[in-house]
Amino acid sequence: MITKAVIAAAGRGTRFLPVVKSYPKELVPILSKPNIQYLIEEAIGAGITEIAIVHRLGENSLEKYFSPDADLEKYLTDNNKLEYLDSLKNIWSKAKLTFIEQNPNFPYGTGSPLLSAKEFVGLNHFIYMYGDDLTVEPTPGQFLSRMITTFEKYQPDEIIGVKDVGINEIARYGSAQYQEDSKYPNRISAMLEKLPADQAPSTMAQGGRFLVTPKVFPLLESQGLSRDGELWFTDASNALAKQGIVLTQSFEKDEDWLTTGDPLRWLQANITLALRSPNYQSDLKKILNQIV
Repeated sequence: MITKAVIAAAGRGTRFLPVVKSYPKELVPILSKPNIQYLIEEAIGAGITEIAIVHRLGENSLEKYFSPDADLEKYLTDNNKLEYLDSLKNIWSKAKLTFIEQNPNFPYGTGSPLLSAKEFVGLNHFIYMYGDDLTVEPTPGQFLSRMITTFEKYQPDEIIGVKDVGINEIARYGSAQYQEDSKYPNRISAMLEKLPADQAPSTMAQGGRFLVTPKVFPLLESQGLSRDGELWFTDASNALAKQGIVLTQSFEKDEDWLTTGDPLRWLQANITLALRSPNYQSDLKKILNQIV
């Protein structure tokens, strides 16, 4: 049973400067909620009850946001607006949040938040999520739930979420290199990072959702730094694929994966969610029609 998740939220978010000078990019809002809240609700929807958020050393904005505020609650109660906190109250009632400072001695890279959460994970299988990625789906947790079902059926060493981004976009992402295996469908031999379109092994791009086993930790600890001096989670995944079983899980037609790590794609995420929301879609369509 998968009950733990780790969210990487320790980056600097330089593409969003100067706005993220005083708070992490994961708190930049998508409509009325910060990006990271969608991830937590997604994890809860898949049955996760313990969530670790790995943040920068000395950064406490995330913990403050997700902590109860008695003064604010009193104000909202007095003004009959307490329902504005319903989404946070739902989180507090369904999951335990743990805030972990990323070890400052670890190098930059997507592997360092995970190493910082090693004690939290223990011997458990767990979900790993990139904090600036967004899953768009009819029901929060739908994609992760399917990933968990695949894990329970095949018991691989890791599952990586992937999306077919097409030939024009694949150079921006890691692409899945598949291998034939009659026993394990969608088995890969590697995720190859940001190759030119004519060299990419597929158009299946690595999304920011992973189901991981503790086997990844010794690989992260022993792999050393990449050529650019960083510690990449993908390198550990590729090592795991060589010595074990790594599968992919594809997003289905009613689901989508969006990266929100730069202003343009953040804007796309806002528009995408707004067009799916009954509270916003009608007015937004009118606005877009006027602009276009």
